[in-house]
Amino acid sequence: MHDVVDLRSDTLTLPTAEMREAMARAEVGDDVWEEDPTVKRLEAMAAERLGKERAVFVTSGTQGNLVSVVSQTGPGQEVVLDLDSHIYNYEVAGAAVVGNVQMRPVRTERGFLSPEQVREAIRPSNIHLPQTALVCVENTHNRHGGTCCSPENIAAIAEAAQAGGARVHLDGARLFNAVVALGRDARDFTRHVDSVRFCLSKGLGAPVGSLVCGAAEFVSRARRVRKMLGGGMRQAGVIAAAGVVALERMVDRLAEDHANARALARGLSKLPGIVLDADGVQTNIVILRIDRGDAEASAKATRELVEGCAARKVKIHAIGPTSIRCVTHKDVDADDIARAIDSIREITTRW
Repeated sequence: MHDVVDLRSDTLTLPTAEMREAMARAEVGDDVWEEDPTVKRLEAMAAERLGKERAVFVTSGTQGNLVSVVSQTGPGQEVVLDLDSHIYNYEVAGAAVVGNVQMRPVRTERGFLSPEQVREAIRPSNIHLPQTALVCVENTHNRHGGTCCSPENIAAIAEAAQAGGARVHLDGARLFNAVVALGRDARDFTRHVDSVRFCLSKGLGAPVGSLVCGAAEFVSRARRVRKMLGGGMRQAGVIAAAGVVALERMVDRLAEDHANARALARGLSKLPGIVLDADGVQTNIVILRIDRGDAEASAKATRELVEGCAARKVKIHAIGPTSIRCVTHKDVDADDIARAIDSIREITTRW
């Protein structure tokens, strides 16, 4: 059990002792010159793990997605993606500002476009219309509660996109959560996409960084865009070393986070005023809705719940007026989950 139970995000994980030691001992060089041996090792590991030719180490998931989009589109083109996707909602419109591309968001049921939606969204050849250049898929899906898009669904989406002349980018911020949850090889998810990006700094526990993977020509363009964005790093092996440990040691243990998330969901679903589909929790994200009869009362109760939990040293995150997200990770154990449920029970039973 920890002094503070922090369920706001899996980005709050602390590097392990093994990561800190690896960072201290890392062999380094200038990565812009592609001379950092630890970065090169990490990139090779990532490319091999995802079945792609090459990879490039970037500072963040947001930068990785932006690099991927800009490298595969041109000004005035269009990107098709889910309405609730991270790229559309939480990346400061970077693709529009830097890439001069237009977003075409589509509302989906679980966060994933169907092949039919892709075919409908791709623009026909017409002088009045932008050209559809890219289709983005997010896996697992943040705002839909860590839902997983199966390899078969990704393949179907990619087939529809590529038939319409568009490339496919997989925003795999939490891709390895899907890998573990569905018991599939990572390459099954990436085989049919043109680019993929995954985070080291979420469930894998590294302090910083993401990898962008794809064909050699794409990665060369991505490396150039990374430099344009100010993301060229020098002796980056110091942080890449933690990423090596993350890929070697931290993937299989994601199953523990999923088990803790399911336990949390089962406990919270029984409490008054909380609406939650416990059976729908697939990975490490639990999203609950507060229902106190009307919008104003529900919003007030949501604020009270977040503040009341904080007073009990349990941190949860409101993602909307009546919605709360809880995310499990390596620094939250079973005792912490029980404590979080007890804290929320104390508050909700007074409603």
